[in-house]
Amino acid sequence: MNGQERDVHGQEGDGTALIVIDMINAYEHRDAAELIPSVRRALPPMRRLIDRARDEGTPVIYVNDNFGRWRSHHDEILDTVLQSPHAELVEPIRPDAESLFVVKARHSIFYQTPLEYLLFQRGIRRVVLCGQVTEQCVLYSALDAHIRHLEVCVPWDAVAHIHEDLADAALRMMSRNMSAEVCGADEVVLKSGG
Repeated sequence: MNGQERDVHGQEGDGTALIVIDMINAYEHRDAAELIPSVRRALPPMRRLIDRARDEGTPVIYVNDNFGRWRSHHDEILDTVLQSPHAELVEPIRPDAESLFVVKARHSIFYQTPLEYLLFQRGIRRVVLCGQVTEQCVLYSALDAHIRHLEVCVPWDAVAHIHEDLADAALRMMSRNMSAEVCGADEVVLKSGG
């Protein structure tokens, strides 16, 4: 099979995708005050990672809550957020014309979304998870990726948290219990084979 693995759907692949979780956000929720400082710290490494993925041809997939707006599509969600008081937290990492966008309703990027099908159709066996919130959506998404036999990488400096102690514990759990690679954003390998 030329060094490629066959996934549970019979597709061959060894590709990587960068998944940006819940960063299209107006920060109009009760944990926003605790989250925003961490987002500000995570933005520069996250932006470098997204820029590098785009430059190297690695798919960038935004998976985002729809905030209960079931009739809206990703452009409407982005437009609403870019008019919010915290647009400066979204603008640097906004989707470009090549980015893919999946809307989710709950914590995991896989829960009742087409993401699994999308990944396997594109031969993606490894996901790099960045975004928010480390101890919630990132953690649950890493577990769901692991359950699906995907390799997981989480750049610790490109994920944002509400509670630092829980985020540290979540990163340890992802590394230990889910065999996730936890490293700095600048150390992430995006292209297969190096």
